Amino acid sequence: MKRILLAGLLGGLVVFVWGAISHMLLPIGTMGLRSLPNEDAVLEVFRTSVPEAGLYFFPGMNPSDTSKEAQEAFAAKYRTGPAGLLVYRPIGGDVLSPRQLVTELLTNILGALLAAWVVARTRGTYLQRAVLVGSLGLFAWISISLSYWNWYGFPTAFICAEGIDQVVGWLLGGLVIAKLAPAAD
Repeated sequence: MKRILLAGLLGGLVVFVWGAISHMLLPIGTMGLRSLPNEDAVLEVFRTSVPEAGLYFFPGMNPSDTSKEAQEAFAAKYRTGPAGLLVYRPIGGDVLSPRQLVTELLTNILGALLAAWVVARTRGTYLQRAVLVGSLGLFAWISISLSYWNWYGFPTAFICAEGIDQVVGWLLGGLVIAKLAPAAD
């Protein structure tokens, strides 16, 4: 049990460090991202029109109105655009706040603990077990990010960067986890 905990702790730390490198030193962190054109004017409209933080899908649709007319009106608005998804906070915050960094580290460690638990129940060579952890990153990317690309139109470059980040990060974490976690008998 101690080896699994150590593998999870150190594996999560490796994933966290990789995330810092990939987002701050490599172009992976900015792939597919753009600044808003005419940002000052757009932000002023947000300030005066969108008072609450939230995840906004537009064009909007009243979920309680399921009439054929409402569905057709929504489909027409969606077809002609604009359409999108907006994560919005009316009040900003610190860039790279301690709370965000600690939360990221803790979620990486929790993921690595789960991966260490799986690896400890797996037979195979060191490399096979490390690749297994990398494949968990691939699984997460396929099941989450590709859906966002498909349904919400996330930019292809952004989704590719997410794939690189997840697979490489978890493969690197897997190298540590597979070394430390005991193999199944």
